[in-house]
Amino acid sequence: MLTELHIQNFAIIDKLDLRFGPGLIILTGETGAGKSIILDAVVMLIGGRADTTLIRAESDAAFVEGVFHLKGPEREAVHAILQREELMDDPNYVVLMREVRKEGRSVARINGRTVSVSLLKELGAILVDIHGQAEHLSLLDSRAHLGLLDRYAEVAQPLSDYRQTYHALLNLRHELNDLRKAQADAERRVEMLTYQAEEIEAAHLKPGEDEELRKERDRLANAESLAQNAQEAIAVLEEGSPETPAATDLVGQAAQALAALAKLDPAQNELAGQADLLLDTMSDVIHNLRNYLEEIEFNPKRLDEVEERLDLIHSLIRKYGGSIPAVIAYGTEARKQLETITGAAERINELELQEAKLLDKLAKQGNLLTDKRKSAATSMGKGIESELNDLRMSAAKFNVDFQTKTDPNGAPIHNGTRIAFDQNGFDRVEFLIAPNPGEGLKPLVKIASGGETSRLMLGLKNVLARADEIPSLIFDEIDQGIGGRVGMTVGQKLWNLSRTHQVFCVTHLPQLAAFGDEHYQVQKLIQGNRTLTRVERLDGEPRLLELSQMLGEVGEGTLRSAHELMQVARGMIKGK
Repeated sequence: MLTELHIQNFAIIDKLDLRFGPGLIILTGETGAGKSIILDAVVMLIGGRADTTLIRAESDAAFVEGVFHLKGPEREAVHAILQREELMDDPNYVVLMREVRKEGRSVARINGRTVSVSLLKELGAILVDIHGQAEHLSLLDSRAHLGLLDRYAEVAQPLSDYRQTYHALLNLRHELNDLRKAQADAERRVEMLTYQAEEIEAAHLKPGEDEELRKERDRLANAESLAQNAQEAIAVLEEGSPETPAATDLVGQAAQALAALAKLDPAQNELAGQADLLLDTMSDVIHNLRNYLEEIEFNPKRLDEVEERLDLIHSLIRKYGGSIPAVIAYGTEARKQLETITGAAERINELELQEAKLLDKLAKQGNLLTDKRKSAATSMGKGIESELNDLRMSAAKFNVDFQTKTDPNGAPIHNGTRIAFDQNGFDRVEFLIAPNPGEGLKPLVKIASGGETSRLMLGLKNVLARADEIPSLIFDEIDQGIGGRVGMTVGQKLWNLSRTHQVFCVTHLPQLAAFGDEHYQVQKLIQGNRTLTRVERLDGEPRLLELSQMLGEVGEGTLRSAHELMQVARGMIKGK
């Protein structure tokens, strides 16, 4: 509920600080004193239009701040928004602020942090309903009607059961849709994956094979040069020429000379041994060269085979990975995907059976919700018509319109019909009203504005008191077109409503004002050639004087009548 309201430089209000309690709060005063200006300030506070014309003359900005105590069913909804936007401060309170500056800029804050006006409006709609300001009236939003009806019908448990089935069905359909898409694409994917897997498997790739093949290709491609170089080396080492002896012969002669030298000088035995070792090494080189020469293959056919194999490997690497191991892994994954696609048809059949069972279950739960709602709607309609009768709208009629839509993928009901559904069930609900005979039932949003609308809203709010979670209700113009006797009835109903909500009422009727738990007088004063608004809480004698003045010129008769009004109001409250 609204516990504090601070207004500064707003129209004719220079500075106003108000504290409110629970119950019925009455605001009275002469026409033009500023009662509606206070309501305009609250409208701006909860996200309404911020007009620079509202800024007090010679001021740079108008400022409104409200402190709301969270202690009812609105607490959870407010906390959800604050946590979502990371604005949570004191869990028991939320502070809204709005400022409009002379240059036209508007600033909105929640708990001291700057926010968008749309967020302020979202939060304000949970905290305050202003009757007489249609744009801030929750009951004129048909999207809110189903929630109100459900809370009135007390269907929390069956609705929870329905939603559990609904979400299970959504999850199943999501999986089913994915599988069906995969199946629709299956033939093309199977063909592609099969080709890829078979192409890779047919290659019989081995890690490192490409490196070995490149070496073999180099040998085959250069066989003639390799053989020529080997033969030249053998000729130099072993064969020699008419002009030049073979290297082995020369080294052999050197070895013999060194052997003879060592016999004469044993200290050179190691040198002679090295010469022998060199001769043996040259023999080994010649032997290895002859073997290598025999292995050199002049084989153009094998060269073509190696080239083709390397081309194949390079092609696979370009298509499926940067290396042979990556290509092999790609082929393995393709096989796995083929197995998954092959099993999709069986899974689809299984899920379709589960879907049919869930739809049948959803249909039963949805029908149960609809039955409970329609039963509650009848009871609610009678209650609202009774309330309107008390408010001298005896000819008014109220009804709840239920609509559904067919959907080939919807829940099955009687005669094979399928209807659309969402998380709230099958029903599209809207409140209809016929305020006067012969007008016919119309949506609430199309009814006339003014006092009749406020009385209608009062009747609705009284019947929906427990279902309506908005904590603070403001009624403006509710006394238009009604007399004193009906005023007493309206006052009693407002008081009844204020047992479950904080109710503000701006009124000119003393019969209504007598029911207030708190009574505030709004006055317009002239000080220093400036118009000011002052608000004073009235108790005891000052309150009696205000009620007397509302009845007429203050005198013994009006004072006695005011006292009697207070007594009657107390009696009606006690006799409730």
